[in-house]
Amino acid sequence: MPIPDQMRQFNKVALNKVTKPLFPWLPGLGVVVHRGRRSGKLYRTPVNVFPRPGGRYVVALTYGPDTDWLKNVLAAGGCELLTGGKQIELTAPRLFHDETRQEIRVLERLVLGLLGVYDFLELRALVPRRISPSGV
Repeated sequence: MPIPDQMRQFNKVALNKVTKPLFPWLPGLGVVVHRGRRSGKLYRTPVNVFPRPGGRYVVALTYGPDTDWLKNVLAAGGCELLTGGKQIELTAPRLFHDETRQEIRVLERLVLGLLGVYDFLELRALVPRRISPSGV
């Protein structure tokens, strides 16, 4: 796992609460909206996301491919993404491993390389909608 569990817990409990409202508006960041597989509860998970040609989005799996949010998205066959001031319905999730990180921008490629992030999730967009500044 690229980023240690202790850092994941800190981010989940503290940092994400502060930064999550900003993620739908900042370049390279977004919030994945997904439902729990068992609970049916709606969750919002901050992510590093990169739009690609052809309506594709690539999400860096900074905590590796064994996270609950990822399992939820795979089980549901998609999710919603809040990014760039838009709410985008995503479908056709596909995991892939890429040690060259060619699907992302150069700066993030370098940073994620230092962190040992080589796993990604690709999704395809349906029609995007504008979101309000409150992220709803």
